[in-house]
Amino acid sequence: MYGFIFRRLLSALPVVFIIAVIAFLLVHLAPGDPAVAIAGDGASDDQIAAIRRSLGLDQPLPVQFVTWLTSLVQGDFGTSMISRIPVSQLILQRTEPTVVLALYAMTITLLVAVPVGVLAAWKSGEWVDRLVLAMSVIGFSMPVFVIGYLLIGAFGTNLRWFAVQGYKSPGDGLIPFLYTMTLPAITLSTTYIALIARMTRASMIEILGEDFIRTARAKGLQERQVLFGHALRNAAVPIITVIGSGFAMMISGVVITESVFNIPGIGRLVVDAVLGRDYPLIQALIVLTGVLYVAINLLIDIAYAITDPRIRYS
Repeated sequence: MYGFIFRRLLSALPVVFIIAVIAFLLVHLAPGDPAVAIAGDGASDDQIAAIRRSLGLDQPLPVQFVTWLTSLVQGDFGTSMISRIPVSQLILQRTEPTVVLALYAMTITLLVAVPVGVLAAWKSGEWVDRLVLAMSVIGFSMPVFVIGYLLIGAFGTNLRWFAVQGYKSPGDGLIPFLYTMTLPAITLSTTYIALIARMTRASMIEILGEDFIRTARAKGLQERQVLFGHALRNAAVPIITVIGSGFAMMISGVVITESVFNIPGIGRLVVDAVLGRDYPLIQALIVLTGVLYVAINLLIDIAYAITDPRIRYS
């Protein structure tokens, strides 16, 4: 087990390095000059040149890359060009709302999508199955911001059941947290409910046709035991893949949801960084997102081996 994890970590290092190279090149090869953005429209050429020297932007790209990568390995993401605050501090300030929102949304997703997918597979071809497929198509088709504004209009403005903007952490109390974060979590989870429900349905339909399922039913097991104790466990591998990828996408794809509900998370920070051409902040966010995907893929591989004994650590 530990050898498997160590080998997977070693294989991830080249991936992380490539992500770092891409992050560096993307922001440096894009049009525009951050020194001009910082100095303002009325700045002189000498002032812009001084800002470029202070930020190291007058150095050749290879020199800038080596300097940046050395600091990155040491855990130093640099200082924000706009706010002049350490990038790590900016990210830490915005991490909690995004992580809490993603965890809440994923909890809703799992509680709804997996049972609904199992039910659709069990009732394959019946009206329940057709309803689940129809709702999945709607969930896939509707943009996130449309879902958000519909929920705001229905449950925020009209019924006043939930807040329509802002953030309260779980430490502020369960009721304030649910009041502010339920609508954003439902908005973010809608697409993933549709995705995971369809994947669960497809995997379960395939497994329910296997001989061992007929044997389990012939032994007199209750249908709930057959569905969740035998079929779902054997159908878990593709479902775990979608759940893991979905959680990574939730963390990195909350920009729209946080903008709609005015949540001060990583998504809003990404928008501010891009608009301000804040090189160190953009680079750090890209690298951290890539590392997150690598870590989640590692967890998915471990979950494969735990849920399916046929998979070995090799």
